[in-house]
Amino acid sequence: MQNNSGDYELRDEYDLSKMTIVAKGRYAPGRRIEKRCSLRYQIIFAPEAEEDLLALRADERAEVLDAIETHLRYEPEKTSKSRIKRLEGMEWPQYRLRIGDIRAFYDVFYESQGSYVEVLAIRAKNEAMQWLAEYGRRTE
Repeated sequence: MQNNSGDYELRDEYDLSKMTIVAKGRYAPGRRIEKRCSLRYQIIFAPEAEEDLLALRADERAEVLDAIETHLRYEPEKTSKSRIKRLEGMEWPQYRLRIGDIRAFYDVFYESQGSYVEVLAIRAKNEAMQWLAEYGRRTE
């Protein structure tokens, strides 16, 4: 409805204070809920991973933490073409998560108290293979 000045008035049904704003897009919570299984994993950072995380720039750190929460909280073993990779021939670590130019190596394990994801290391892409060769354990 237009007022005398030609501007549109905000009517009651368009009052934003009464509306629920829902995030849309790729990371929208509602989009992921139906895909989630009921099992929620506890995420643990190894001391080396904590140091690696603190060494990152703030924006990279936020991106890494967001990706870890998004991809590892409910389906850490769900591999994909590029995001999550099961490391073949490796006993430790079991998985790699790609976050832009950063790689996070992690293991998944189950105990009677719950299910856990242990983030072992967070490395830049160019350092990831060197870390894996130096610290990774191959299966026999």
